[in-house]
Amino acid sequence: MNKLLLIAFLLLQSAAAEAAPARDTSAPPPLRNDPSVATQDHAQIRNIVAGFVQQQTATLPGKVTFQIDEIDRRIILPPCAELEAFLPAGSQLIGKTSIGVRCPPSPRKEETNDRSARTNGWRIFVPVQIRLNLNLLTSAHQLPPGHTLQEQDLASQSTETSQSGGFTDPKQVLGKVLRYGIAAGQVLREDMLRQPYSVTQGQIVQLAVQGNGFSIRSEGVALNNASEGQTVQIRVGPGRVISGVARVGGVVEIVP
Repeated sequence: MNKLLLIAFLLLQSAAAEAAPARDTSAPPPLRNDPSVATQDHAQIRNIVAGFVQQQTATLPGKVTFQIDEIDRRIILPPCAELEAFLPAGSQLIGKTSIGVRCPPSPRKEETNDRSARTNGWRIFVPVQIRLNLNLLTSAHQLPPGHTLQEQDLASQSTETSQSGGFTDPKQVLGKVLRYGIAAGQVLREDMLRQPYSVTQGQIVQLAVQGNGFSIRSEGVALNNASEGQTVQIRVGPGRVISGVARVGGVVEIVP
């Protein structure tokens, strides 16, 4: 009799297991979706980012385009009435970057009776891709090192870039000197150019010394090349060397 009861019990357990619905263990857990709990709208955060990028890039040359990544829908934030966008330290408004959005802490408990309006504050970083479409200056033909750029040396090309650098106005480069030779069609960059020398090594220069109520003029020999505003070493006698600041016209200013 006991065996019959045991067999009947096992059969009932097996039937109940077959009737129960199977559980899909591969499916991800459902996201929290409680309609009674207010959350921050992700679209509003992205709109704040878009407005910030437009404002901050308004003065950049050329045409600016940008793409804002979608925010992970699993990120749930308390609602905020005063969203603030900011540029994180070390980030730039070009290329792949991130824009921060923060919600400042709400007033303390004693300053408001609305519990739902109070929050400790939060911040989130939203990835953004910013590109510039520019007419960048290029070399019109092959140019040797030490060449001083003139109008006939310049051309331009439309370029979409996600990096800073390059020139768009000929006034930025005319009169500057190439540090090394470049091929035709190369985009001109800051590291290619230098200011022309105001003083060259071995040149006899005019020394100008000015003080309170006096002015002295003398001569010396430059011991190094220097552009305007750079420091130059001057030999003014046997074994005597002084420093000065190079100025235009072969003049070196000595500060007493």
